[in-house]
Amino acid sequence: MVAKYIVGYGADTPEMVIGNLLRDRKETLAIAESCTGGYLSHQVTSVPGSSDYYIGSTISYADDVKSRFLDVDQEVIREKGAVSEEVAIAMALGVRKKLGTTWALSTTGVAGPGGGTSTKPVGTVWIGLAGPNRVIARKFLFGNNRFRNIQISALYAIDLLRKEIFNHID
Repeated sequence: MVAKYIVGYGADTPEMVIGNLLRDRKETLAIAESCTGGYLSHQVTSVPGSSDYYIGSTISYADDVKSRFLDVDQEVIREKGAVSEEVAIAMALGVRKKLGTTWALSTTGVAGPGGGTSTKPVGTVWIGLAGPNRVIARKFLFGNNRFRNIQISALYAIDLLRKEIFNHID
């Protein structure tokens, strides 16, 4: 039944939909968070039975944690900055490898209200995704409200995973 993969079908939330997809496909998920500070993992684990597919996460807020725990190259962080496509990709690849999952998501950004620059204003977020067939990262500019930036980053990450899984359903 395809309906269980549609967000808003009945009472299904986006995190329920990815849960259904992962469970049905016997696939797993790991998450590396920075700017969302655990909120994305909270959303995923709010679904009963999420232990069927959710393996774990790291909240790598500090650059040193990104390097030590996720193997993000310190030189890449220095050259590109922690809020970059390269770091989002490296975080997703790192947590996927460390936890041995099918899929991995990452978030890195400037949640606000401070910390923005002219090139990376408050609300700049990179979401990374590493899967069995490819690795991608997407940049978003969400605005200057910290809590909304955290919430919407988590929602966009979940939706990015949903879309990518649909692209690879046989």
